[in-house]
Amino acid sequence: MRVALFVTCVNDTLYPGTGRAVVTLLERLGVGVDFPEGQTCCGQPQYNTGYRRVAEPLARRCARVFAGYDHVVVPSGSCAAMVREGYRRLGEKAEADGRGGELAEMAMELASRTYELTEFLVDVLGVVDVGAYYPHPVTYHPACHGLRSLGLGDRPRQLLGAVRGLELRELRGAEECCGFGGTFALKNPAVSAAMGADKARNVEESGAYAVCAVDSSCLLHIGGVLSRRGSAPRPVHLAEILASTEENVRTAREAPR
Repeated sequence: MRVALFVTCVNDTLYPGTGRAVVTLLERLGVGVDFPEGQTCCGQPQYNTGYRRVAEPLARRCARVFAGYDHVVVPSGSCAAMVREGYRRLGEKAEADGRGGELAEMAMELASRTYELTEFLVDVLGVVDVGAYYPHPVTYHPACHGLRSLGLGDRPRQLLGAVRGLELRELRGAEECCGFGGTFALKNPAVSAAMGADKARNVEESGAYAVCAVDSSCLLHIGGVLSRRGSAPRPVHLAEILASTEENVRTAREAPR
């Protein structure tokens, strides 16, 4: 099986280690991974801001770039939701406006092959224990798109629960938004900051070493608030935890400082 990695803009620009972790994890599970270099933004910022016609060329490009792969794996609930839901709506609108049904067909075909990382692991590969080792207490923040749009349910928690050495701590108000929301944070900064502060306090109360999520954008926001508060918990993408092994941890501990 060969899959395409849709790494997303935030990971590519700010958290490249997340993309590398996905490749490490999938290859360890026997999955071949390609990285189509023609990939760009999925168009979610434009779509969410109301510029939906501007997002259409990006949707068409995405469909072309990822054509021919068995599956497209996305380490982001929000970008996966854009492909699965946003593209469908773009296609339906284009067809309703009399601009043809080509975009709708492309969107449906791509959506049928696109999976957020935890969906791919649990639903396609049928694995929960991926051989990971992460000897730390961790709390999990269920990002809004994964929780409400994709319906990830307990897939991320199943995967975390099978990680050796990991102690999963409960997060108070876990299902509440962290306040990032993409352009919401720019348009409503005061509200966004207050929501982030609430989330950060709950992370601190958990006593966890790390706060984990399936979206780097949420971790960017939560991590920024934690950093400004001088808090100890660190933001870590789920892929990085699942890619971690006992050998990695031992090597890191033995490395000269």
